[in-house]
Amino acid sequence: MPTSYKAPIADLKFVLHDLLELGSDASVAPFERATPEVTDAVLGEAAKLIEEVVAPINQIGDSEGCRFEDGAVQMPTGFREAYEQYSAAGWGGLTAEPEFGGQGLPYSVGLAVNEMISAANLAFAITPELTRGAYEAIFAHGTDDQRRRFLPRLVSGEWTGTMNLTEPHAGTDVGLLRTRAVPREDGDGYLITGTKIFISAGEHDMSDNIVHLVLARIDGAPEGVRGVSLFLVPKFHVNEDGSLGERTGPDCGSIEDKMGIHGSPTCVMNYEDAIGELVGEPHTGMRQMFTMMNAARIGVGVQGLGVAEIAYQNAVAYARERPQGRSLSGPKAPEQAADPIIVHPDVRKMLMTVRAFTEGARALALWTGMHVDIARYHPDEQQRQEADDLVALMTPMVKAYLTDTGYECANLALQCFGGHGYIREMGMEQFVRDARITQIYEGANGIQALDLVGRKLVVGEGRLVRGFLDRVSSFVAEQNTNAALAEFVNPLVESVGELEQSTALIMERGMQDPDEAGAASSDYLKMYSLVTLGYLWARMASVARAQLDGGEGDAERVAFMERKLVTARFFMGRVLPEVSALAAKIEAGGESIMALDADAF
Repeated sequence: MPTSYKAPIADLKFVLHDLLELGSDASVAPFERATPEVTDAVLGEAAKLIEEVVAPINQIGDSEGCRFEDGAVQMPTGFREAYEQYSAAGWGGLTAEPEFGGQGLPYSVGLAVNEMISAANLAFAITPELTRGAYEAIFAHGTDDQRRRFLPRLVSGEWTGTMNLTEPHAGTDVGLLRTRAVPREDGDGYLITGTKIFISAGEHDMSDNIVHLVLARIDGAPEGVRGVSLFLVPKFHVNEDGSLGERTGPDCGSIEDKMGIHGSPTCVMNYEDAIGELVGEPHTGMRQMFTMMNAARIGVGVQGLGVAEIAYQNAVAYARERPQGRSLSGPKAPEQAADPIIVHPDVRKMLMTVRAFTEGARALALWTGMHVDIARYHPDEQQRQEADDLVALMTPMVKAYLTDTGYECANLALQCFGGHGYIREMGMEQFVRDARITQIYEGANGIQALDLVGRKLVVGEGRLVRGFLDRVSSFVAEQNTNAALAEFVNPLVESVGELEQSTALIMERGMQDPDEAGAASSDYLKMYSLVTLGYLWARMASVARAQLDGGEGDAERVAFMERKLVTARFFMGRVLPEVSALAAKIEAGGESIMALDADAF
């Protein structure tokens, strides 16, 4: 039974136009280009391609998988053709700079399209997302010559990109890598030797060239991360005029047999004197790779959101049609032998939980994306710094909370199907399997929590946290006299108070014992994420309330705003109270976590 997907255009427009007012600040170049008319046209055309071309091959990709033979990877039926249509229509350059063939639209609009692709076909979405990350790294750190030769073809989709970090003996601890870089005798580049694993889209048949961004250590460089450098290693050599030469890049040794995302090849890449170019200065590779990784972490968070959205849509459709039992308050379909299961409170609770997450997570992702552009392009230095602070603070939450909860939501949606959800024919179990990787790659979510507690909290003696709390305080002050919003603002204020207390406690205990901060980190990230969603839900409720009070829009828009208020009430009453339980866990400390000797496990 094929699953279905319908792009959530109305909600994307609500967030971009009504909540974020994206095009209102013309001082930021991408915002100036993103008039409501342009943005709406982009969303509409993207939805058409994704619904008609990308979504129908999702289950094909899962069932067929990728085929590996003689070092080459053949993609599942329809993937190459879909990617050609995607590239021909210019979607790979949506947010890229116009000088390299891009359209220069806001990062948040790119995230909206990324959500749709990730929902419709997560395996397909991975290659364009990595290509965009490669573009970001080269644009930020490459030479003018490297930008000229590589970026236009990454933008056009003629070439795709990857990032190569992980090695068989070293995962997150990149400083342990063994891949070597030796200067060529003629002085033109380096010879790269080593093995990289878990390389998504490391080999495939969808593009003419694959540009690998590879971390390696130049001979004689310091040990650890201080000696890591970044290299461009294309599959085929790129000549001075941008044309392709001989194959000089790595070989694919195998592809992994995975739990999910079967339509995306996860490769073992073997480098044996592959020819590479240094990106930036020697020994600064980690800083450069973080440009790609941070963009990827936001993108992966959106993948978690996308899977939750498609799982929700299919669960709702099933719940409306599946007859089973009678409503506790009396039959709702007396002409039938049973009521549809959507009448049952437990099914409603599962659906509302997923709905409240997807709409709140969408606001969080696009809000964060908007500040990526402000941090890059705003003419005022203070506004750029404040936006950069917000993005730095939100990135681990977008990555970890959206993928953890996206996976939980996929499971809830499957549960609505009962036993049918467990059967492959229905398509729901694929969402659960596909979503699981998002919690692992681009930095496992425990690493994101440690980043939040160990790095982001202490920046500028708490500057990032203060900046966020100032935004919340300003909103609360604006709405304090609005009695109609008290049901949303008051729970937010209470949750912020608990967040502040837990923050102070973690910082105090962490100074005495770092394990205390580590033990609290995952609970704290979830707490902070819930409070942030509470803030955004309160803001969305204020927008919906104002539009309803102002009598704006037709009947369909009025119904949309009323549904937004209902979902906001659910979040405030049924989801945000989890903050108190998380505060209690943090208060309990890390002693019981660390008490057992390692040998006792």
